[in-house]
Amino acid sequence: MRILVIEDDDVVRTLIQRVLEKNGYEVTSVSQALHGEKLALENNFDCIILDLALPDKNGLDVCNVVREAGITTPILILSARKNIDTKVSGLTAGADDYLTKPFDNKELIARIQTITRRTRTVSDVAPADILTIGELKLHQIKREFYVKNTPVWLTNNEFNLMAYLMKHVDKVVEKEELADKVWGIKFDTQTNFINVYVSYVRKKISDVTDKDYIQTVRKRGFILKSNPDA
Repeated sequence: MRILVIEDDDVVRTLIQRVLEKNGYEVTSVSQALHGEKLALENNFDCIILDLALPDKNGLDVCNVVREAGITTPILILSARKNIDTKVSGLTAGADDYLTKPFDNKELIARIQTITRRTRTVSDVAPADILTIGELKLHQIKREFYVKNTPVWLTNNEFNLMAYLMKHVDKVVEKEELADKVWGIKFDTQTNFINVYVSYVRKKISDVTDKDYIQTVRKRGFILKSNPDA
């Protein structure tokens, strides 16, 4: 498994590289945001570890550029910032997880394993490769999503969210469940990142069809309707 590390602190970067290589990963590490961004755009990595406080460019901007380029490689943000707003900003920028410094080496490896596993497949029910709900079609192995046979690009988290909702069609899925099953974290009522991701997916679907497939269930969560016109 190939991992790109973008971290300007020499000590932290060296430590991460040693830990990863000790666990069998192939590591490319750089200290500059623009260098890392170029590598991410031109190469196929299995995971990107990204610091936020980089000297030449903000890590969130790097994350945005990578996602806007259609690259779905899992991104793990590392930052000394522990406030909720920064974490939410990282997730909404397209990151798959957020780990605060200082961190335990075992947790770092566990987080990497979790987000790379989530990228390959979303667990739970229905093993079928292709999920079809009305005008929506999702290829789990190819990680492709279509609306009315029109390809719609989704980020990793958007794809995993859509897959989970489609596997639980016509059932109310609570935010706590989505946080646990899709993001692998405990839901924090002070954050709205799940609402943000749902709004992103809704917008992409509404660009192709006027049917309201994902509906909000007040004070509970969301439901994907097989027949939104009913």
